[in-house]
Amino acid sequence: MKLRALITLAAISLSALAPLTVWAQRSTRSYQTVDPGLVARAQQVTGDRFSVVTTTPRGVSVVARMTPQPAILNAIDQGFAELFAIAQRHGYRNHLNFSDYTVFIGRADRIKNSSGQYSPDIAIGAAQYAGSVYDQGGYVFAAGMVLSFAPSAFVLAEHDRDLGRVSNVVRYEGEHIILYYNDRRLYAQTMDHSRGGSHPILQ
Repeated sequence: MKLRALITLAAISLSALAPLTVWAQRSTRSYQTVDPGLVARAQQVTGDRFSVVTTTPRGVSVVARMTPQPAILNAIDQGFAELFAIAQRHGYRNHLNFSDYTVFIGRADRIKNSSGQYSPDIAIGAAQYAGSVYDQGGYVFAAGMVLSFAPSAFVLAEHDRDLGRVSNVVRYEGEHIILYYNDRRLYAQTMDHSRGGSHPILQ
């Protein structure tokens, strides 16, 4: 599967959830808060139990099953850095801080795609993709999925190599959130790919 054709799914807003917090231990032995409704939604989507909360060097919150390697955290930062640079070229100004985002890292439901290429993806109910080329019998394999706009969060699958793919998934999922905050017309046109279209949305 080419990176330009990575699947992303429609974003699901959790803004109506009460702003409660839970405490989760960071790998650095300090603490930070995570919205429990957001954690519950991520666990519902992936079937995982998230027990680690940490941050990337540039301030992105990361929630995972196990402590991510530094290279993964750096790849996440790289994806956001590329996204923010492109957004600024388009004149966008809102939601361009690393600390605005939370990234969940879930267990991959597959490691290789149908062509045998390395492609850690998460199985998600087909929903609006039912009957499309992506439908695998009631579910699709997604490289990532936006979980919420407030707080802004998405999930991607665990990787142990090809970290450029991690950066690309971050950039592509982040595009939906950037557009939500900066260009609602384009966001509405590209909020999911069931009618065609793929990433990158912003060139």
